[in-house]
Amino acid sequence: METVSLGGSALNCSRLAYGCWRIVGSAESCEVTPEREAHGRKAITTAYESGYTLFDLADIYSGGESERIFGQALKSVSGMRERVLISSKCGIRKAGDPDPHSPYRYDFSAGHIIWSCEQSLKRLGIETIDLYQLHRPDYLSDPEEVAQAFSRLTQAGKVREFGVSNFHPAQLAALQKTCPTRLIVNQVEISLAKLDCFHDTTLDQCQSEKITPMAWSPLAGGRLGASDPIDLRDPGHARRLQLRETLDLIARAHESSRPAIALAWLLKHPSKIVPIVGSTDPQKISELTKAVDIELTRDEWYRLFEAALGHRLP
Repeated sequence: METVSLGGSALNCSRLAYGCWRIVGSAESCEVTPEREAHGRKAITTAYESGYTLFDLADIYSGGESERIFGQALKSVSGMRERVLISSKCGIRKAGDPDPHSPYRYDFSAGHIIWSCEQSLKRLGIETIDLYQLHRPDYLSDPEEVAQAFSRLTQAGKVREFGVSNFHPAQLAALQKTCPTRLIVNQVEISLAKLDCFHDTTLDQCQSEKITPMAWSPLAGGRLGASDPIDLRDPGHARRLQLRETLDLIARAHESSRPAIALAWLLKHPSKIVPIVGSTDPQKISELTKAVDIELTRDEWYRLFEAALGHRLP
């Protein structure tokens, strides 16, 4: 698969990343059965064999089980660790941690960042995380404290590069101004059903500062590829119908599928968006790699953009 440099760093990865959010069947902590573990390992190895070299995880995915199962898959495939980049995230603390009265919250304190990284390394069974991200902005975050944590993790050889997730441009800029460690990615929701980043300067910042945007939910949770009837009672049904019809039309022109076209639409943007594929279906994991070979024309890109907006450009 074609590769891209992450934020101008020495890290190079496939144009599509594989997301491990639901590899055990649930994004939340759940009972992990042998069947779920086997299914998760199969999804990971299929992605690796299909050419994905960036794997996206987080400490909260299934209560840490996603990291543990990924670590198992990593050990079972000879040479895989040397050929892939492992990304994980920290900063979200669930209700009841550490005591029953603790609320759901975000935590970028130096102690929590370092502790979280060390726990992820243990679950993954590795010595270094290639890309470590702050999951969601902590309203009580002290940029200098974050910088200290990053520095300690780098010096200890536990992390190679850092990034953020779900940060608005001003939040990223404020952290980067204080933090000497370069932030190389911002993982945000981007798809034909979620266009905020095209309007709030996120992608402009990524281009100007050489930050790679990683797109979570690039297929809108599978909705962009769904074939179920569109509910006509939905206020946005006309726009959704137009988008589906436009995707189908362009997919036929490229002898491809609607999901592949939706990914190719993201890949065409000059900020070098890296979509994170989250399907656990081995066939879909493999088929979606075809998006990398689709080159949409500018006309096709704007036809899809207009359909996604639901109105013509001004």
